[in-house]
Amino acid sequence: MEVVEVLHMNGGIGETSYANNSLVQLKVISMTKPITEQAIADLYRSTLPRSLCIADLGCSSGPNTLLVVSELIKAVERIRKKLGHQSLEFHVCLNDLPGNDFNTIFKSLSSFQEKMKKQLGSSFGPCFVTGVPGSFYGRLFPTNSLHFIHSSYSLQWLSKVPEGVENNKGNIYMASTSPPSVLKAYYEQFQRDFSVFLKCRSEELVGIIEEEKMDSFNIPQYTPSPMEVKSEVQNEGSFAIDRLEATEVNWNAYDNEFCPSEAFKDGGYNVAKCMRAVAEPLLVSHFGEIIIDEVFSRYREIVANRMSKEKTQFINVVVSLTKNG
Repeated sequence: MEVVEVLHMNGGIGETSYANNSLVQLKVISMTKPITEQAIADLYRSTLPRSLCIADLGCSSGPNTLLVVSELIKAVERIRKKLGHQSLEFHVCLNDLPGNDFNTIFKSLSSFQEKMKKQLGSSFGPCFVTGVPGSFYGRLFPTNSLHFIHSSYSLQWLSKVPEGVENNKGNIYMASTSPPSVLKAYYEQFQRDFSVFLKCRSEELVGIIEEEKMDSFNIPQYTPSPMEVKSEVQNEGSFAIDRLEATEVNWNAYDNEFCPSEAFKDGGYNVAKCMRAVAEPLLVSHFGEIIIDEVFSRYREIVANRMSKEKTQFINVVVSLTKNG
């Protein structure tokens, strides 16, 4: 029996359909809602993506499918509005085995979009929804393409019936009368399947910067205080200090100055451009070019948020020296 070919929930909206008989699954989704919402909210805060790709693995069909998606999107939108960030695009990937009733899902997308716009307002979206048929015990998505993966009441299904269970007489599953070899076969199949699942998802999830690369990178810069400068000049002995001053410069180079360009009104934009002009070659040499646009896009958001809450300044040390003797 090929599980991929035969396993799917009852389609349609009839009396015996999964759509009308999935209250237990709905209860579990409701119970785990605080966890999933916290997880995606934390993801958004830490990454500040301009577009967010969510995958629901084992989505089936019916009201539960788009309920999960809508709650995840609402959680992100609440945080986004609270932080005052720009709207973002959503890409939703709904995955299940090929026999799943994707047609019923697709027919409901129009009403789903309208409902979301009504609930979240005109700033919501756009939201793109894609059906992805296939087993999640294998690769489903391009490398580094997903931000968030959700799966509920799906991973208990194995990729196949374990081998070596022919002696499980009188049973169709693990039972108290099953031989130990049968229990072992089921457990080992789970181990293989779940390991493959995790490996595939790790390749598909976005990893902006690998942890090892991050840990091995340090900026070769030190900003000394006036006293530290004075101390080193005196200790070295070749020069006498004529003047030693500390000055303050606003992070926004165009602060309090007239400039007709709208771009200069965005202090975060100005600082991000300034820092990119200085730091990009150093970052590219270590991390590569592919991350640079995203890094400085996020940096701009962080800086803009900081500048909106406090006075932000660079401290500059100016020293004038005269050679001794």
